[in-house]
Amino acid sequence: MKNIVILSPAHPLRGGIASSTERLAQELQAFGHQVVLYSFSLQYPDFLFPGKTQFSSDTAPKDLDIRTKVNSVNPFNWMSVGLELKKLKPDLIITRFWLPFMGPSLGTVLRIAKSNGHTKTLCIADNIIPHESRPGDRILTNYFIKSIDSFIVMSRSVKDDIRQFSTQKPVEFIPHPIYDNYGKLVSREKALARLNLPEEDRYILFFGFIRDYKGLDLLLKSIADKRIQNRNVKLIVAGEYYGNQEFYEALIQSEEIEDQVILKTEFIPSEEVKYYFGAADLVVQPYKSATQSGISQLAYHFEKPMVVTRVGGLPEIVEHGKVGYVVDVKIDAISDAIVDFFENNRKEELEEGVRQNKTKFSWKNMVKGIEDLYLLVSR
Repeated sequence: MKNIVILSPAHPLRGGIASSTERLAQELQAFGHQVVLYSFSLQYPDFLFPGKTQFSSDTAPKDLDIRTKVNSVNPFNWMSVGLELKKLKPDLIITRFWLPFMGPSLGTVLRIAKSNGHTKTLCIADNIIPHESRPGDRILTNYFIKSIDSFIVMSRSVKDDIRQFSTQKPVEFIPHPIYDNYGKLVSREKALARLNLPEEDRYILFFGFIRDYKGLDLLLKSIADKRIQNRNVKLIVAGEYYGNQEFYEALIQSEEIEDQVILKTEFIPSEEVKYYFGAADLVVQPYKSATQSGISQLAYHFEKPMVVTRVGGLPEIVEHGKVGYVVDVKIDAISDAIVDFFENNRKEELEEGVRQNKTKFSWKNMVKGIEDLYLLVSR
């Protein structure tokens, strides 16, 4: 048994990283480890957060010790938290890294904490080189990486990115585990009733925050294809705009697909997620760039076939022809996959493939990887 601190967003902060961090903490506890989560009192200044709120309305997990501590912009706070962790002397600090902006705060906290000569540091790297770059990104990332003893990446492309900064530190690839903390799949009928959608239509789902790199514009143009329009296929867009709302709404009008698109463009609470996936026949991720995506792991949990583009680590997760489609970042390629799915009745075949493949993405594998890396760097 080890004493572990996880330095990462957690409740009451919202989003995929917070949710998966809480799930990881629960799995570590199930393996007998003592776990404390250190989250952020201030995660982002407003200019870095384009959404409506950073906070969740969900109930706090009752089985987790979450301490709201870290202010991402206050160096005095970094020193205070670092000294607190130095004194606490955990065996391991696990931190998530997804944005260079976090490099100074996390890097400073970890440097001070591990100066006790006992604590080891491990990073679960969601991204190293961001989708939307800013000046100074490499300097901030490099500062952070120097504070880390070992890394877990959830796509091989992130491992390649780490190797631009460090060629010696241990890096293990472990696919993102399934998001299994959003409840059980509900029936199609119950989901459609909840969302007030007609049963005679078929539905594809675009889920999650709407950002430029996620390619919603490509998907909107794809469903304008006459072959899709003639099949009573509707697109559910479920997630909050992170900019460019006017652009997407104008595109829907210019493509004349208002009747095909169902906009649920607000943050989707955790207890509602199962209804959107329950209603969906097919989950589409038309990303222009990616590392990995938690949306794929939600689709696995809810046993839904997928269309993903051939970017980043998405083809490592979605086996083409068995659980869905891996296509080029092209409008026609996305359209062709959607048409094939409905025209050739691939639903049952691909759902069975998803059920078979989902066993590869367990939280047990993630915990074992963490334990193995800790032993490696502790020798």
